Amino acid sequence: MTLVAPANPARRGGRRWFRRRRPAPIVDQAVVVLHDVTKRYPNGKMALVDVDLVIPKGDFVFLVGPSGAGKSTIMRLLIRDELATGGQVVVDGQDVARLSRRQIPRVRRTIGIVFQDFKLLPTKTVQENVAFALEVTGTQHRLIRPQVDRVLALVGLSSVANHVPRQLSGGEQQRTAIARALVHDPKLIIADEPTGNLDPLISWEIIQLLLRINELGVTVMMATHDADVVTALRRRVVALEEGRIIRDEIGGAYHRED
Repeated sequence: MTLVAPANPARRGGRRWFRRRRPAPIVDQAVVVLHDVTKRYPNGKMALVDVDLVIPKGDFVFLVGPSGAGKSTIMRLLIRDELATGGQVVVDGQDVARLSRRQIPRVRRTIGIVFQDFKLLPTKTVQENVAFALEVTGTQHRLIRPQVDRVLALVGLSSVANHVPRQLSGGEQQRTAIARALVHDPKLIIADEPTGNLDPLISWEIIQLLLRINELGVTVMMATHDADVVTALRRRVVALEEGRIIRDEIGGAYHRED
């Protein structure tokens, strides 16, 4: 199935606004495609409305907007935690609505997820937390240790590999979560407010780590309310409001700049 990149015409009246047109990427090479996606919950709430979004391989994208704008809904659709009411959600070339039950875990392994609250297993060491992500997917035992050691070195945690979470700082816990997300060699990292529980200095360290991972070719999608980080980095910014994309800007700031 070949998809055509959806057009995103500017809409006046505050609905959609694009500072610069983004060249239409080749969709067959995109990691994420949302085409005309709508999500309506049973209570009638419209979480997403007519969302078109294409994220090419190697992109770094900030999702911004107020709470309830639809950022988390997009992330849940990508990991097939929920299904769209209408439209098409494609991850790494796979239409997630068409996946069989057996295919879902395989597609999810192409995505690494980093949460705001770390979600580490409290009685397991750093090494064991990362290894567990491989164990539950049936990775051969002889392959686990080398893969874990590699990602711990990448995130700078080799020296604390035998520590449990209560012995770690907040930044170290988030680095552990990032290592766990990376251990499957994902094509896409989804980071949901990864700096929300960290002080500003540690937050910048985590952002720098995500940028380094992106430079290795991993696509990164980060939902955040941190205006300072978004404005300082000037990456691609996708802004949502009431379930609609109102801005998709390369080199954007957190807030629209007229």
